[in-house]
Amino acid sequence: MNEQKGRETVKDNDLFFTCSLIDYIARKTKNKRADVVNTLGEERIRKIYDLADVYHCDNIERVSDDFICESGMEDGTFDNVKMCGYAIPSHWDIGKVYKRLIKSVSEYEKIDVIDALMKIYNSFISEKIDDYNSSMYYENPSYLLECYLENKVL
Repeated sequence: MNEQKGRETVKDNDLFFTCSLIDYIARKTKNKRADVVNTLGEERIRKIYDLADVYHCDNIERVSDDFICESGMEDGTFDNVKMCGYAIPSHWDIGKVYKRLIKSVSEYEKIDVIDALMKIYNSFISEKIDDYNSSMYYENPSYLLECYLENKVL
């Protein structure tokens, strides 16, 4: 089921969509990514990941509204887009950053990708990536992995 379509596997693309949707929801509700992940919960995130190919065909605005409503997520006050003084990366750009890091951690720690996702969004590196005034979100994927593993910015 992890067949290759284009340059990446279907499940890699599903992880990319899952991370991009998390970022989209976070921007829309003005919540930190960890808060979005924790409010959605592991079960909903697994559902998003498992059905990403279906959700990806739908309007992301509607999909995000469904998950916001279903999870009872409330609006927060974190607005990293408004705070950004430079070019703002899209939710797709940030989804790609998280996808690569989650995949690397999953492989390195030999854990399920959703377990890795939960760990990463709840680690210090998530706030560093989401500070668009820093360079962390466009750093080399291997550097992000090393920072995560060392639990500090190197």
